Amino acid sequence: MQLFYQADIQKETKTFTFDKVESKHIVRVLRKKVGDLLQITNGKQLLFTAEIINADEKKCAVRVIEITEKKSVRNFNLSIAIAPTKSNERFEWFLEKATEIGIDEIYPIICKHSERKVIKPERLQKVLITAMKQSLQNKLPVLHKTLSFKEFMAIEKQGDTFIAYCESDKDKSSRNDLKTSVKTGRDTCILIGPEGDFSPDEISLALQNKFIPVSLGATRLRTETAGIVAVHTVNLLNDNL
Repeated sequence: MQLFYQADIQKETKTFTFDKVESKHIVRVLRKKVGDLLQITNGKQLLFTAEIINADEKKCAVRVIEITEKKSVRNFNLSIAIAPTKSNERFEWFLEKATEIGIDEIYPIICKHSERKVIKPERLQKVLITAMKQSLQNKLPVLHKTLSFKEFMAIEKQGDTFIAYCESDKDKSSRNDLKTSVKTGRDTCILIGPEGDFSPDEISLALQNKFIPVSLGATRLRTETAGIVAVHTVNLLNDNL
């Protein structure tokens, strides 16, 4: 099954036309023709079956013939607040794999030790769309605007909140593993810091805001690896994998 993405398509939509890039892909690359059916999502849990009525590689037009609501397999909201990595490729890899595994919201956060303080949301949004289509999902993760650590702490959060950071010898014994801390079926938010870790002040502020300190395992992980471990762990514990 080939899945296409069209952000503007709604339940009331009867016909619409793809942009030049997608039209060329459909008609020239995939060799679709009039009468062929396409599966399209708007990233909001709706799946549209549409028939091609104009196979023009510059403006491929379709007619909607069926709409199906595809509920998410998750009965909870999973969000990750994560510091963008110095390497764009590594952060894009995290976004791609997290989307494939299952995530609802991503908050890029700038910390004291962050090596990257500016990201290109348009490029990252394309990564999310491609991963959603590739994994045949109908819900596009929300990429929030970049926030400072303090700004993120100030926003309202639902459910259980966790922070993973590098352990010192003195507090290893007091840290529970994420896999024993997650409660199934509950909204979950996890904080993942930069390569240089959270600062002591940031850790203190998170704890003051009721974030529960957790461990992601016995080894020290890169930022993007830690993010994937967190996403995978929560989904696995909720029987979504």
